[in-house]
Amino acid sequence: MRRHRGAQESLLAVVLISESLVVFLGGLVVFGLRVLPDGIDDWWAIVAGAVLAVVTVGLAGLVRHRWAVLAGAVLQGVIALGAFLVPALLIAAVVFGAMYVYATIKGGALDERNAALAAQAETNGD
Repeated sequence: MRRHRGAQESLLAVVLISESLVVFLGGLVVFGLRVLPDGIDDWWAIVAGAVLAVVTVGLAGLVRHRWAVLAGAVLQGVIALGAFLVPALLIAAVVFGAMYVYATIKGGALDERNAALAAQAETNGD
């Protein structure tokens, strides 16, 4: 039997999985533009993008835990730091950060509503 996933967990997983692609592509952009500081080889941008993408996917599978939701919020800030290298990355960071906040708040509200409806249906004998 499959474990029940709440609305918050599902929404956060969708946001993080989608963001993982953008994060990896952002690493490729940083590599292609060669904007890393002197002394850091450009291929590190690909490594950083790949590592952040893998971490993002990993967190998507763990958002049932409260610590993973908080780690995802911290990850949004880490991703936004890429704007120091390529300012256009701030647009993606703001969009995905807003979606993450919305998924956290609205998903939690939907889960609470669904729990209340289920409790009400149980007390009514449905």
